[in-house]
Amino acid sequence: MIKILLVDDHDLVRTGIRLILKAETSFKVIGEANSGEEAVKFCRNQEPDVVLMDMNMPGMGGLEATKKILRYSPDIKVIVLSMYKENPIPTKVMQSGAWGFITKDAESEEMNRAIFQVCAGQKYIAPEIAQQIALGRLDSNESDPFKQLSDRELQIMIMLTKGIKVPDIATKLSITPKTVNTYRYRMFEKLGVTGDVELTHLALRHKLISHEQS
Repeated sequence: MIKILLVDDHDLVRTGIRLILKAETSFKVIGEANSGEEAVKFCRNQEPDVVLMDMNMPGMGGLEATKKILRYSPDIKVIVLSMYKENPIPTKVMQSGAWGFITKDAESEEMNRAIFQVCAGQKYIAPEIAQQIALGRLDSNESDPFKQLSDRELQIMIMLTKGIKVPDIATKLSITPKTVNTYRYRMFEKLGVTGDVELTHLALRHKLISHEQS
């Protein structure tokens, strides 16, 4: 029996995933968490075989939570779920120590396949995303400016491109608006942009986000 922890800040998403997993008799959901902090605490008290981790959550994001979980429990297999499939997000996910990366629009069969594969000791990343990463490495003519962002900067960048205001980002991440702006201006400097509009245009140009998400 594969013991699974579900981590997502949306109850509806967790419910949907739980129903999908219930159809596979080899899986058992032993817990749910609505934040990275809860996931880390759960994994210190119990040890699931697999953690299905949402990437973007208020407070501690999925990447930071993954790193903390694996620091104390290196045998746990973390699979990160995200609505973003363009690099550098998949690369950063795998660099965090996660064993798998799938998108939230993946079919149930792919989620099951990812769980079985990581439990067998093999990394899993959706084939089309793996191909995109491989092709991106071959294309030396266009560099990805977002690779230089830290995990927290990337998290804040995604929120800004969604039109979320600095005070609301601060509330969601449990930090001060001043801290958000510090990350924001550091990000602007790294990317060579002067404001949120330019930031969004850059993210669109590199296909990190789509027009529907911006």
